[in-house]
Parts: sequence; C-alpha cells; structure tokens
Amino acid sequence: MEHWELSAREAIRDLVARYNASGDAGRFDELLALFTDDAVLELPGGRRETGAGIRSVFVGAAERTGDAGAARLIRHFTATHQIDLQGPLQASGRCYYAALTDRGLDHWGRYVDVYRCVDDRWLFAHRRVTVDAAIPGGWGDSDA
Repeated sequence: MEHWELSAREAIRDLVARYNASGDAGRFDELLALFTDDAVLELPGGRRETGAGIRSVFVGAAERTGDAGAARLIRHFTATHQIDLQGPLQASGRCYYAALTDRGLDHWGRYVDVYRCVDDRWLFAHRRVTVDAAIPGGWGDSDA
C-alpha cells in the first residue's frame, strides 16, 4: 500500500467522525464545510438536497430535539467502515450507523458515500442515508 492510500483512508475516517460529532453538537457551519460545493445528500423517501438544502436537513433535525422534541440529545456511532479508493482524489465508502438519544437506541441504518479530495481535503461529494429500523415513537421514527 502506498503512503497516499494510508493518508487518504485516515482522512476519510476522520471526515466521517467529524460529520457525526459536528451534526450531533449542532455545529452546522463545520458540518457543511465537510461537503463539496456540488455535494448531494440523499435521504430516505427519495429526498435529495444540495447546498443550503443540506443545512435545512440538519436544522430540521435539531428542531426535533431539545426539551420539546423527541430527544434531548443525539449521538451517532459508525462501524464497519469500508473505504474503496479509486485514485488519489476519489473514493467511495459505506458504514453502518446507530443513533442513540437520552432514551437509548433510537434508529440505525447505513451511510453510502462518495468522497472527493479537494484542495488536499477529503470531503463528501455524495452521501446516501438509509434507515434500516427505528424504535416506534422515537426521534428517528418517520411515523412519529
């Protein structure tokens, strides 16, 4: 394995960790800085967002938390992260995630990503979020 491959894999792992930490903490400017200018965020139900629409996804999620929402806090955890490098500037990946709230396990699913290196920074070019299941009435329950 070449040095650039090791460096790319570590930078992509860090990218995914920063996505979780920034989103869970409501640091939306930091979160949006993890996406390319032309990035697409694909959500369950066929919803696709770009640009400012990506921010609206996270702002809406934050509005569903807090004292009046379905959860006071949320923490996302990822596992089984597989990264496929197509070259020094392009990669794809997939991992499982679980979302925990102050009430316990809430929902879980998969992230399927396309990453791109722009100005020596690995960023999300495309992220597809799936929900495999959710606890009925929980924060991530689309029927709640």
